[in-house]
Amino acid sequence: MRAVRTVADLRAAVAGWRAAGETIAAVPTMGALHAGHLSLVDAARAACDRVIVTLFVNPRQFDRPEDLANYPRTEDRDRAVLEPRGVDLLFSPTVDQVYPPGFATTVSVAGLTQGMCGDFRPGHFDGMATVVAKLFLMTGADRAFFGEKDWQQLQIVHRLVADLNIPITVTGCPTVREADGLALSSRNERLSPADRAAAPALHRAMAHAADALRQGRAPAAVLDAARAGIVAGGFDRVEYLDLRHPRTLAPLDRVDGPARLLAAAWLGPVRLIDSVAV
Repeated sequence: MRAVRTVADLRAAVAGWRAAGETIAAVPTMGALHAGHLSLVDAARAACDRVIVTLFVNPRQFDRPEDLANYPRTEDRDRAVLEPRGVDLLFSPTVDQVYPPGFATTVSVAGLTQGMCGDFRPGHFDGMATVVAKLFLMTGADRAFFGEKDWQQLQIVHRLVADLNIPITVTGCPTVREADGLALSSRNERLSPADRAAAPALHRAMAHAADALRQGRAPAAVLDAARAGIVAGGFDRVEYLDLRHPRTLAPLDRVDGPARLLAAAWLGPVRLIDSVAV
């Protein structure tokens, strides 16, 4: 695996692969890699001739300075876990490679960014959309792989690619979970032992709610009971637990077709999110 930090070196590698007629996959990450990230790498490896993993803690998508400061940075460990996975290139740029002096452009996606994380993390999705668009254009990849845990983000990336005519196929991959149901996340590293023991309550409540909705129970009552169950399980508060259309993210007050539960809740200083298909 080759590691590069500049856009020029990245593009030089990609140009060689393109000349050889090879297909290229990108797996965008902010590092602190876990088995969920590695599942994306494996999917990329199976789909394309070459795999690029990007590692960039994007300052523009953090709405709270303390969250950016506390985000785990484990680049040496990340390199070690990627080495045996068949990754061809690790692109870990510096901030000035992504946002050079005078940078003045923001990508903003309307509609899908409203509600849920968009309400509670002002500016987050503009920062995410901007860096994702840049990474797609920097890598020139044919395909990109994202986890389904960040469901709202995934739909925004689909919209971004369609609206800007970026020639890349975006693939969502199933959420990887611990044996107790907790969705893998880099933020899990910040959970105290007591909070880690309580963390599965989020997915447990969402799974029970999804079952109840499939059985035809009224969504309002089901969601109220799930929110109460999350707090009773040890969470400090529930930011949101919404029933949404999986593609448009429009709120749903009944289940008569595809639907998705999306949630964010706080355990101490750590904000966890999850999504479950109904």
